[in-house]
Amino acid sequence: MDIGQNNYRRFLDGDDEGLTLIIKEYKDGLIFYINSYVNNIYIAEDLMQETFFKIAIKKPKFKGESSFKTYLYAIARNIALDYLRNKSKFALSSIENDQNYISDEINLETQYIKNESKIVLHKAMKMLKPEYSQVLWLVYFEGFSNAHIALVMNKSKKQVENLVFRAKQSLKSTLEKEGLDYEKL
Repeated sequence: MDIGQNNYRRFLDGDDEGLTLIIKEYKDGLIFYINSYVNNIYIAEDLMQETFFKIAIKKPKFKGESSFKTYLYAIARNIALDYLRNKSKFALSSIENDQNYISDEINLETQYIKNESKIVLHKAMKMLKPEYSQVLWLVYFEGFSNAHIALVMNKSKKQVENLVFRAKQSLKSTLEKEGLDYEKL
């Protein structure tokens, strides 16, 4: 039983500290994973809260077919996709709000990604197709296996293997254009 699963079991058994520990463990990673879908750190934070709200209120059954982290990220992915399906087509924002958003996102990224090589990697990933960025995030920053990524992204293991291969090739090309060595990251 992994730590997340253990804490969720504690929460389901009536110990609210279990949910608190789950939130502390997974909130930052979830924000950045959701942000790879919605491209707005504030909305990603809201959707992260919605993810935790869903497990706190609805208490969906965790069957243990994967790690708890994989299960949680799959819920977050579905919430992000629901948001994208339902959001309005036109969003108005001012340049000042955009600058605040960029500043806040950079501050949060810097706190979460402490290793300089990971910061370089993260910036390069932003230049990739969203699907490539998402799969690489799960591989490099969350440490997911291809099997767990398949569950989160609702793809077959073979599709994920191909996607990871193509994403790594694209990342390598992007880093080389920037004059960086892919192998050293």
